Amino acid sequence: MAESRIGDALLKVDGITLSFGGVKALRDVSLEVREHEMFSIIGPNGAGKTSLLNCISGRYQPQQGSIRFRGEEITAFRPNRRCERGIGRTFQNLALYNHMTVLENIMVGRHHHLKNNFFTGSFYWLGGAQREELDHRQQVEDIIDFLEIAHIRKSVAGTLSYGLRKRVELARAVALRPRLILLDEPMAGMNHEEKEDMARYVVDLNEEWGITVIMIEHDMGVVMDLSHRVAVLDFGEKIADGNPDEIMANPRVREAYLGEDESAGEVA
Repeated sequence: MAESRIGDALLKVDGITLSFGGVKALRDVSLEVREHEMFSIIGPNGAGKTSLLNCISGRYQPQQGSIRFRGEEITAFRPNRRCERGIGRTFQNLALYNHMTVLENIMVGRHHHLKNNFFTGSFYWLGGAQREELDHRQQVEDIIDFLEIAHIRKSVAGTLSYGLRKRVELARAVALRPRLILLDEPMAGMNHEEKEDMARYVVDLNEEWGITVIMIEHDMGVVMDLSHRVAVLDFGEKIADGNPDEIMANPRVREAYLGEDESAGEVA
């Protein structure tokens, strides 16, 4: 992937340590993600990948370390404040409102941008609420067209196939119009065709929409094809950080993630 648009540091994670009782999920993890970068996090099951995303999104509060986004210290921010700053998120386990339509689910992603409150919204025709709703609806329709889900826009989310629900969840995260989007296994459980479609959408979000991406993904082919840089976690520690070629050649990565010892040959 072209790296010409990659800019300065957007996110800095410094020395994050996260414990649950006596178990350390993360141990002194640091990383830096630059503007417009496609950054992947890989590692075995239980390595701490989702815990790291939860710290970045504000679901977990680390016991040590700091997180800075666009130069601002956000370590103590609640998740809603991080959304307001421009951090979007999808989840490993789908978190849609299954009783709501696709359109309604995506509109939920716009709520941080609503300016009219209960009082001003009651004067729908006079207070600008109508114009605001039309603007938000247009932005949602643009996302629906981009992700090619116009044919299911009025469908109830809970009735859709798994692959389509994953696409709807991505649409809701994009509706926030984030500067940074965290994707937790966006292609898990998909067939080959669905993976190709999702990979194309993620690349277009990064290249055409200018959204910086941090992605957890187990499909090594996808990771190595899409990523500018990759970080590897093992037992809560970062053991490698570099471009895809460097990661594939790293003996610690082969040992921890690919199941090879350091004396093994080149990765195919």
